Amino acid sequence: MFTIEEFGRKLRRRELSAAEATDDCLRRIEADNARLNAFIHVMADEARRQATEADREIRSGLDRGPLHGVPLSIKDLFDIKGVATTAASRVRAGHVADRDAPVITHLRQAGAVLLGKTNLHEFAFGTTNEDSAYGPARNPLDVQRSPGGSSGGSAVSIVSGMALASLGTDTGGSIRIPAAACGTVGLKPAYGEVTAEGAVPLSRTLDHVGPLTQTVSDAWHMFNGVLGRSTSSLTARPVGDLRFAVLRPYFCDILDDGVRASFEAALDGVRRAHAHVDETAIPHASAIVPVYMNLSFGDAAAYHAATLETMADLYTRPVRLRLELARYVTAEDYVRALKGREVLRREVDAALSGYDALLLPTLPIPAPIIGASSVEIGGSKEPVRALMLRLTQLFNLTGHPVVSVPCGTTPGGLPVGLQVVGRQGQTDALLQVAATLEQVLGVRRGSDPRLTPH
Repeated sequence: MFTIEEFGRKLRRRELSAAEATDDCLRRIEADNARLNAFIHVMADEARRQATEADREIRSGLDRGPLHGVPLSIKDLFDIKGVATTAASRVRAGHVADRDAPVITHLRQAGAVLLGKTNLHEFAFGTTNEDSAYGPARNPLDVQRSPGGSSGGSAVSIVSGMALASLGTDTGGSIRIPAAACGTVGLKPAYGEVTAEGAVPLSRTLDHVGPLTQTVSDAWHMFNGVLGRSTSSLTARPVGDLRFAVLRPYFCDILDDGVRASFEAALDGVRRAHAHVDETAIPHASAIVPVYMNLSFGDAAAYHAATLETMADLYTRPVRLRLELARYVTAEDYVRALKGREVLRREVDAALSGYDALLLPTLPIPAPIIGASSVEIGGSKEPVRALMLRLTQLFNLTGHPVVSVPCGTTPGGLPVGLQVVGRQGQTDALLQVAATLEQVLGVRRGSDPRLTPH
């Protein structure tokens, strides 16, 4: 399985065509989608036409850049003209898009090949991808386990070789959580940096759009692609010049033993590479959950108000119950949460002062068993959904750019992710730092060797 950069080199040396790469992805989808349930809709004929056109353009001397001819998957929240946007819900039956979302327009302009729409937690309102009208997506590393959510199908498509990269959304961790659970890279850019127009919203206050990829460099190319800007190669920073701060209190209080061991080993590797590593804290970390819940639930309740009245029985039961609970968020709760968000934003800015990035785990647990409502950590049972959001949701509130990179595995062989948090509006600089960490950690990209027999 090739990265975007590897594919691009082979494409331009005429060692591989876009049509061949697309056909390989489509063969993998045909062979494995019934088992993994990554895709809701496959656009095979259109993808082949796009790949053929990409090959023709490149032969004629028209090179649209790093994404030209690259087979991509798209989370089924984004509008693609002429294709249903289901948000993995029966509520949206018959919603066929009459235009492309702006990010899709930009990907088309970059010459990307769109393979189809991937599975997700219904309306992106969950972390496990198991509440979907189309059934759960399954983790390719262990099909009894969740791939994370809500962009679970996107992560599955990359790790199983069904796509070279994917486009997802992140409202509380929905790009970073599946990236960590499946062992790939997930980028949440700064808030508003990539437009969410043409995507079904969960919370317009917190929604972010970004890529899931095999490497940090691939994330860089996807980020530039959805922005519609030209891109050059990503340059890593010298590791000895970097200063990091580890978020300890709250963020490292509840961790699976295997996750903790991988995280600490990653920090040791960063120190051995001569980067400067300190520790810091977010004073009001205990306020993250209520602030997040009141904003995300309040926004979701407003968006779904009409369909909850008229089509409640078409939602999956767990998502419907959360939406009905969301109706109890008051205006006072919402306004108080907006103020709390500003406090947390200032505290993250302060924690970053004097540092290139903050470091913390992405998921406190490895990918959970599908259907598990709780998991045991340190002799006590903790709710799966709350745990999976615990370390990611702060940065949706504050809008800081974050990338999750693989940093090892648990004793059971399940991936562990490291979050790298950058300064406001400095996603480009963050990716340079993350590229350095990727080199230092030496963890190979998403496609697991057990999954590449094709």
